[in-house]
Order: sequence, then C-alpha cells, then structure tokens
Amino acid sequence: MTKSDYRMLLVVTEVYRQKLSMYEKKEHSIPDRIVSLKQPHIRPIIRGKAGKSVEFGAKLSASCLQGYVFLDRISWDNFNESGDLKRQVEAFKQFTGFYPESIHVDQIYRTKENRAWCKELGIRMSGVRLGGRPPKNPSKAIKKQAQSDERIRNLIEGKFGEAKRRFSLGRVMAKLNNTSETSIAITFLVMNLSARVRQAFWLFFGLFHNKNLWDVFWLK
Repeated sequence: MTKSDYRMLLVVTEVYRQKLSMYEKKEHSIPDRIVSLKQPHIRPIIRGKAGKSVEFGAKLSASCLQGYVFLDRISWDNFNESGDLKRQVEAFKQFTGFYPESIHVDQIYRTKENRAWCKELGIRMSGVRLGGRPPKNPSKAIKKQAQSDERIRNLIEGKFGEAKRRFSLGRVMAKLNNTSETSIAITFLVMNLSARVRQAFWLFFGLFHNKNLWDVFWLK
C-alpha cells in the first residue's frame, strides 16, 4: 500500500467512525467532522451570509496598520474572532512600543469584556456602546466621529476584497493544510510588498504625504 493509499484508509476509517457515532446517538453533528476525503482538515464554517450560509476553507484573523495587513491567525476550525483582540493589540504594542489610541473593529469584537479591557488601557473602540438606547439627536461631532471610524474600518474590508480579486486569495488550489496556509501567507506578503512599492512610487514623485497613522488600528 502506498503512503497516499494508507492515508486515505485512515481518513475513511475516521469518517466511518463519525457517521456511526452520529447514527447511534441520533445526532447531526460531531466535533472535527470530516467533509472531504482528500482534504480532511477542512471544516464547514457557518457564516450566515445570503446565498452562502456555510463556507469551506481557512478562517483568518487579521489586522491592518498604515495600509499593511498582518495575518494574525489561520485556522481550519471555526472560532470567535473577538477572542483574538487582546493578543492582536498586545502584538501592536510590541511592534510599535505603545498602545493604539483607537481600534476600529467589526461588531463581533465589541463584547463587554473587550470594551472594558480597552477602556482600562485608555483605548477608544469604534462603534456604538452596548446597552441602553442610542441618543435621539446625536451631535455633529459624534456623527462625524462615527463616519470617520467606519471609513477607517472599511480599509480592512477592502484589503480582503483586494486579496481575493487581485491576488487570488479566493482561489487557493493547494490540497494540504500546510501548503494552503503557506499560499495564504504568501498572498498577504505579496499584497504588502505591492503596497510598499506604491508608497515608494508616490514618494519618488513627491505626491506621497507621510501621514502619522500609528495611533490608528483596525481589525477584521
């Protein structure tokens, strides 16, 4: 038996065990459920999106600073991104030497625990506050701040779109989990190199204005 045949035999045996367990216990799910014989590391991830409630592939946790994307976590299992916020902010501090003035996050990050932790460190978190009624007539300053926060947060959303459209992040053809993770990491590396080249280009022609964005941090 070849190495690949033996590997397939092990995968099929595990699939049989999972199916038998679900049948005997009359259950419809099981931890680490295998959905692909050739890619047993892939897990179904519930996304809740229109027309695509379940996705298959790696789940990423990333942050964006000064136009560069930092790939903080790659997992083939579903996970709650809100648990990564503290580690990502601490990584920012280790990289820059200080905590960010503000972080711009998706709604899933805005948990009570994360908000309390950011408040303790003097970090402003974007988004509406938890609990209570929103103000009926918010001031112009509050509206302007909310619009600015949303524009900044959209940058990380745009980076994922750019990675999929221009750098083939949505068409990773590697079969193994380690080669797939390498391909994903290389995609973001090339995208950051491209951003660096663009900055150097505008700097060379005197059109690039160096804006101090070290106090701004956003996550995805």
